[in-house]
Amino acid sequence: MELGIKDKVAVITGGDSGIGRATAKLLAAEGAKIALIDKTTDPLQDTVAEVQKVGEALAVQADLRDLEAVKSAKQQILDRFGAVHILLNAAGITGATKPFLELSDQDWHETLEVDFMAAVRVCRAFIPCMQAAGWGRVVLITSEDAIQPYTDEMPYCAAKAGVLNLAKNLSKAFAKDGVLVNSVSPAYIATPMTDKMMQQRAEEKGISFDEAIETFLKEKRPHLELQRRGKAEEVAAVIAFLCSQQSSFVVGANYRVDGGSVASIGL
Repeated sequence: MELGIKDKVAVITGGDSGIGRATAKLLAAEGAKIALIDKTTDPLQDTVAEVQKVGEALAVQADLRDLEAVKSAKQQILDRFGAVHILLNAAGITGATKPFLELSDQDWHETLEVDFMAAVRVCRAFIPCMQAAGWGRVVLITSEDAIQPYTDEMPYCAAKAGVLNLAKNLSKAFAKDGVLVNSVSPAYIATPMTDKMMQQRAEEKGISFDEAIETFLKEKRPHLELQRRGKAEEVAAVIAFLCSQQSSFVVGANYRVDGGSVASIGL
């Protein structure tokens, strides 16, 4: 399928690994120019080197909890490319995983700052660029957790529910400007974030990494019908469609890439 994004400028947060990295490589192969934002150094540079094998890429180091850092990142990208047409917000953390009564205010604030407010900040920064261009695509990564409760991940669930609502509201606000906003809700994808979760689970239970995955699927994700972790590339394929000319009548939608993990028919 021809995506029609040659020479479009795509900004990807959380771009040093996982879904961000896979999407960057896919969009670059379609001719888009890629700006990768993350707070890391070496992993970010490694990803840029990978993307540059198929296209043009820029590394921008920024902590999305810092408004001034977001503004600086925007300026660096505009100085290099002169425009922004696509935004993928894939930055995120699991946050505190504790019973509700053990969660502190700081636990909540830390997760909300990264998983929700970062999305607010980057949308506020880059949507005006798309308005100026008269064409834009915004994809916000939320999660199955946005609509399915997990009592040991409450801050993450709340933050991702907020992102889902944010995407819908933004879709209403900016479609008239040619800026189409949608969200993608992955579940249990093989990324550094879920690797860390599984390593912790393996240590706590005295089992292997593979056994941690197997038991997690049985105990925590019984509705994930494919019974495996998803691949970042499988999520990237859906994101790429939403970033393309082919998605010109898709507005305010939420695409699940979850192996069947969400048992309900809503959203």
